[in-house]
Amino acid sequence: MTEPDAVLGLPPDDRSLFRRFGRGPTATPPFHRIHHAFESHAARSPHARAVEHEGACVTYGELDHRANVVAAELLDAGVRPGDHVGVFLTRSTHLVVGILAVLKVGAAYVPQDVRITPAAHLDHVIRTAGIDVVLTTGEHARHVRGLAAPKVLALDTVPDRRVGPPRAESGDTAVVIFTSGTTGVPNGVRVTHANLCNVLLTEPGDLGIRPGDRVAQLLNIAFDMAVWEIFGALAHGATSVIRGRDIGQTAKTATVLIATPGVLSTLDPDGCPDVRTVAVAGERCPKPLADAWSARAAFHNACGPTEVTIVNTVQRYDPRTGRLTIGRPVPNSTVYVLDQDLRPCRIGEVGEMWAGGACVTAGYLGNDVLTAQRYRPDPFLGGEHLMFRTRDLGRWTPDGELEHHGRTDDQVKVRGFRIELDAVTSALETTPGCARATTVVHDGRLVGFVSPATVDPAAAADAVAGALPYYCVPSLVVAVDDLPLTARGKVDRAALSSLVTVA
Repeated sequence: MTEPDAVLGLPPDDRSLFRRFGRGPTATPPFHRIHHAFESHAARSPHARAVEHEGACVTYGELDHRANVVAAELLDAGVRPGDHVGVFLTRSTHLVVGILAVLKVGAAYVPQDVRITPAAHLDHVIRTAGIDVVLTTGEHARHVRGLAAPKVLALDTVPDRRVGPPRAESGDTAVVIFTSGTTGVPNGVRVTHANLCNVLLTEPGDLGIRPGDRVAQLLNIAFDMAVWEIFGALAHGATSVIRGRDIGQTAKTATVLIATPGVLSTLDPDGCPDVRTVAVAGERCPKPLADAWSARAAFHNACGPTEVTIVNTVQRYDPRTGRLTIGRPVPNSTVYVLDQDLRPCRIGEVGEMWAGGACVTAGYLGNDVLTAQRYRPDPFLGGEHLMFRTRDLGRWTPDGELEHHGRTDDQVKVRGFRIELDAVTSALETTPGCARATTVVHDGRLVGFVSPATVDPAAAADAVAGALPYYCVPSLVVAVDDLPLTARGKVDRAALSSLVTVA
C-alpha cells in the first residue's frame, strides 16, 4: 500500500512508530453474530446459570427458550431483519430475554431505561430509529402506549409455547445506542455485530471471562458499557448478575466488574472479595482508584466513545510501575494522533485521536451531516475504510501506549491562558487523602472539587501550584463528600455549578 503523503511528512523514525503504535493486533473473532456466542453456550451447557436478578435465576437453556418464544412473537408482529425494536425496560431478566429475541430475528435492539427516561426523549428515540415495535413489561405498557410506537409487546404477558429457534437472516446492526444528549440532541449510533464481536470476543476486551464467572450488571441499560456487561457474561458462558437497588450487594458476589470510574468509586474493594477483574471506561480514571483496585484484581483502564464500539484502547494497569494510560488499540483497529490539519503528530506530541478499522461504527441514524463531519475516509488504511474523530486528546509514550489528555472541549481559556482541565484534575488528585477530583470553569474562573470532604482545599491548591503554572491553580477548591454522577455514571459537572454558588 502506498504511504499517505501525511505520513511521509514525519521523520523516518516517527513514521515507523506511527504505523507500529497505531495498529492493534490481528485477531479473528470466533463468531460473526454476538448472540451466536450465547447460543453456543446454551447448547453446550443448558443448565448453567445465565442470569440472576433479585434472588431469581435463569439457566442458559431457559433463557434461550424464552428468547425464542419472544422472537416468534416479534416475527408475528411483522419485525424483519434490519428493523429497529425498542427495548424500553429496566434492569431485569426480561431485559436480557428481549435483547436476545430481537437479535434472533435479525433486528437491532434500541435500549432505554423506561423508569428514568423522559417521554419526550423516548418519542425522539422512536421517531429517529423508525421503531414500530417496543418491548416492555405490563407495569410500563400503559406509559409506552402513550408514545409514538404503534405496537407494544409486554414480555411478562407472552404465553409460553413450544417453538424452535427462528430462521431469520441477520441484519448488520446489532444495537442502536443513543448518546446522552448532554451537549445537544441525542444521536443514535449504529453498532454492528462485527463491531461487537471484534471487541468482546477477542483479547483484551473479553477480559478473560469464562464459565463460572459472575459479571455484575450495574450500569444504565441505555449506556454502551451495559452491552459490555451483558454480553461480556453471556458470550463467554458466565453469569450476568443484574443489580437491584443495592449496588454493593450485587458487586460483592461478582468476580468481574465493568463500570465507569464514578460508579466504581462508590464501591469498597474490601467489600468485593471475589472480584478478580475490573474494567473502567467512559470518563477519566483517577490514579488512586486504579491503585486501590489493582492491589487485588486485574485492572483495565479503557477509553473510547460509543462511536468506536464501547472502547477502542485498553491498558492492563501495572501498579508496580504506577503509570496509568489508556493503553493500546484493540485488535483489528487503529488509532491515529493527528493535528488540526489531520496530519500525524510526532511521537510524544499531543494531538486529537482518530480511530479506524473494525471498531468504527456505521454512523448516526438520520443525521448524515453529523456522520460526514465525524466519520471521514481513512487515508492510512485506504479503500472504503472510515476513521472516526473521537475528540479525545492524546499522545504516544516512547513505548507505544496512549496517554489521555482530556477532551478537545475540555481545553479552556481562563484569563487568556489555555488550560487542560484534566491536567488540573490530575494535580488535585495528588493531594493527601484525595480519592477523586474534577475541575470546572464557572463564571470565568477555575474551580476544583476534591473528595472526600476531609481533603484540605488549601493543600489541594498547593498541589496544583507545585505541578502546573500559576494560571492553572483554581481560584476556589471545594471539598465534598462525593462527586455527583449522571444517570450514566459519569461526573455531573452541571450539578457542580450549584455547589460553586453555595460555596
